[in-house]
Amino acid sequence: MKKLIATASAAALGLALAACDSPAENQMEDQAEAVEDQTEMQAESLEDAGMEQQADMVEEQGEERSDMMEEQADDMGAAPQ
Repeated sequence: MKKLIATASAAALGLALAACDSPAENQMEDQAEAVEDQTEMQAESLEDAGMEQQADMVEEQGEERSDMMEEQADDMGAAPQ
């Protein structure tokens, strides 16, 4: 029973460590969120000005950029250290 508990604890610790993001990865993800927030604000301003088509374009470009940044952050986490 003690071996089972020790093995389970070691496995849980290993999974917890594997799930930890590096500071650089966290920073990149934070920047991606900031980009997304900023483009949403720009899109809302354009919509308020009656420029829906431009708002959609700004929002789409912001989402693409944010997604790209998040993928880069994930790649940073997957890279061997």
